[in-house]
Amino acid sequence: MSAEISGFRRFLHWGPITAISIIKCITLTTLYMNSMWWPPNESFAAFAHQAVFLLLSTLATFNYVMATLTGPGLMPKRWQPKRLKDTEFLQYCKKCEGYKAPRSHHCRKCDRCVKKMDHHCPWINHCVGWANHAYFTYFLLFSILGSLHGTVVLCCSFWRGIYRYYYLTHGMAHLASVQFTLASIIMCILGMGLAIGVVIGLSMLLYIQMKTIVGNQTGIEIWIVEKAIYRRYRNTESDDEFLYPYDLGWRQNLRQVFNDECQKRGDGIEWPVVEGCDQFTLTREQLAQKEEKRARTRTYKCISPVTGRWLPIFSQGWGVCLRAPCSDEPRIRLRPDDIVRVTRFRSQWLFGERVLSERELTDRKHQRKGPIRGWFPRRATVELIEPVLESSGDACSSGHSPTENGNGNHSHLKQQQRNGHAKKYM
Repeated sequence: MSAEISGFRRFLHWGPITAISIIKCITLTTLYMNSMWWPPNESFAAFAHQAVFLLLSTLATFNYVMATLTGPGLMPKRWQPKRLKDTEFLQYCKKCEGYKAPRSHHCRKCDRCVKKMDHHCPWINHCVGWANHAYFTYFLLFSILGSLHGTVVLCCSFWRGIYRYYYLTHGMAHLASVQFTLASIIMCILGMGLAIGVVIGLSMLLYIQMKTIVGNQTGIEIWIVEKAIYRRYRNTESDDEFLYPYDLGWRQNLRQVFNDECQKRGDGIEWPVVEGCDQFTLTREQLAQKEEKRARTRTYKCISPVTGRWLPIFSQGWGVCLRAPCSDEPRIRLRPDDIVRVTRFRSQWLFGERVLSERELTDRKHQRKGPIRGWFPRRATVELIEPVLESSGDACSSGHSPTENGNGNHSHLKQQQRNGHAKKYM
């Protein structure tokens, strides 16, 4: 889905439609049951009670809409740093044809590089990042409070409704205010289930979001830091200690996301860092991890067609489908004799990137549809012991053959490969 979709069209997706439907179902059901359980015209306290609930529902809806419409902040296409020599510390995005600024990552759903990307949220049909992180967190908070309030109202109304006959026969007619019909009791049970589910699910997500905000990390950066610590733990000879550059203390970290007007701080490209670090401390670590990842890469050759389906029952069998990876990452289509660079391994599945043919590299019209990087069944491929030379990848990136480039261009090409600029398949 393109990141350029804006306005009303962004809500025409199963995620926003489902989220708004759940919010409004809980709101309308709670208001209907509350009109019988504690009518707002009965007293000032009853009026204030319903007003608080409507306020929470309105705030949740407002922040949801703002998180969706504001978006995370997208990197300009073909972006380069002001100083060209800084490109050696940055990764190159082949999709956006530009460099990735510190803390930015490419979202395959939005098909753009996103500033301070945390994750892609299908419920808002957009990424959560630099520009809309505060709105998204406020949406979670007010949704939890509103659903918790609605849960209390619906549970009390349900109790009054099922004991209505008892109240009437025991002289407590003033408590028999809730009268159920078949439709209303179904609505009440459905509303309770949705409200409780929202409280549980969004509370877990809010905890994760607050944990990352207090530490000034994103979900992606947490994984990068874990790998950085593991790299140094494994390499006992290295004295290089990794220092996360963006943790300024919990107060400053909170101020970077939350303020009185939910306004964006900075430009999403340059960030304040702790003493002893610079703007490229994290990006250099990412490049080092990419180098190790390339060193682990193994080459496989496809020997039977791969459909690219999530559950290839007929072509691969039940055993492969039952051991499919629990990930929303894409599945790729393969043809016999295709070469794939594999970086992740499961018992029945492999994750890698298909090496483009010379024809695909020279003419984009001949490129196959669908992703070239993703999961595929292991049984449809065999590992190549001898490395396969990339006859076109490195040469086509500069427009010359390796012999024509010379030693000077060769060193520059190696630097580009480290940055992901050259046609190196990771």
